[in-house]
Amino acid sequence: MEIPLLGDIAVIFVLSVLVLFIFHKIKAPTIVGFLVTGVLAGPQGLGLIHAADQVSVLAEIGVILLLFSIGLEVSLKDLLNIKKYVLVGGSLQVALTTIVVFAILKFLGLPVGTSILLGFLISLSSTAIVLRIIQSRLEFYTPQGRTILGILIFQDIAIVPLMLATPLLPGVAGGVTDSPLVILIKGLGLIFMVIVSAKWIVPKALYHIARIGDRELFLLGCIFSRPYNIRVSI
Repeated sequence: MEIPLLGDIAVIFVLSVLVLFIFHKIKAPTIVGFLVTGVLAGPQGLGLIHAADQVSVLAEIGVILLLFSIGLEVSLKDLLNIKKYVLVGGSLQVALTTIVVFAILKFLGLPVGTSILLGFLISLSSTAIVLRIIQSRLEFYTPQGRTILGILIFQDIAIVPLMLATPLLPGVAGGVTDSPLVILIKGLGLIFMVIVSAKWIVPKALYHIARIGDRELFLLGCIFSRPYNIRVSI
């Protein structure tokens, strides 16, 4: 029986080796090489990928595992040490970037809602990609690495209020069915649930699972708890 996904994975691996070899020769970042590989293999490039939905799911799992591996290196003490970078540096970066982008786009004649939304989007970075670059350069524990980590953490936290504010922007099609207060309560409730689960529920559940002594059960429990660990660690 033919499985398209396996063929697509083989194509991605072979093409990645070729592209990364070229990028290594020209001393370009490997993460850019992976992005170029995706562009070449995707439907907008050479069209080599046929099981695009399955590959997309695998890519999301890969990002989760990457963030989990990074989160293992970040402790609560580390976060407290860089709190000024999170609060001051992160807030200034997001706010100033949003304001500058909004001013430029408004000057170019774009609607207010569109300008604000694009400002939100441009003010955010990819935590997975940026931290991967920092790790590859062995700068994770350097002052600049700590500063970047603090700003990225603030961006991840800021995503929640930005998502809540997006439906309230002028010109959004369809508007919102809930009031801003209800949307805020839902967002805060979700954050509270994740924090409580990661801090108390999941650790206690893993403790009782570990006492059973079943390795397969413990492995499944660890896999289930990874999303909560990622959110708290990062």
